[in-house]
Amino acid sequence: EAPLAEFGGGSVQTGGSLRLSCATDKWTIGLRCMGWFRQSPGKGREGIARSTMYDYATYADSVKGRFTISRDREQNILYLQMSSLSPDDSAMYVCAAGPSCNGDWTFATFWGQGTQVTVSS
Repeated sequence: EAPLAEFGGGSVQTGGSLRLSCATDKWTIGLRCMGWFRQSPGKGREGIARSTMYDYATYADSVKGRFTISRDREQNILYLQMSSLSPDDSAMYVCAAGPSCNGDWTFATFWGQGTQVTVSS
């Protein structure tokens, strides 16, 4: 089991920034693959950022250069720093974790409830 609780979502204007947080436990932040997915109405779930337990990060092309994933092992929090946001980034953002990153987006076996991000033009 991996407790995952997201917070930090909200509304922002185009071009703005937002930081999402995912609170978990020391086992997950220290030993598991963790990442972020997003889903919006009419679109499938999209994996956007993941990092290995060694902090090797992978990003989807849609967010590369704008989003940064990171871990705070003291606070047991996974972050997603988002910048240059556009309305296309509006979605429910969900934190996920799994035993290993597997080199693709199928790593997740534990899921959070999600936090909504809305970007207005």
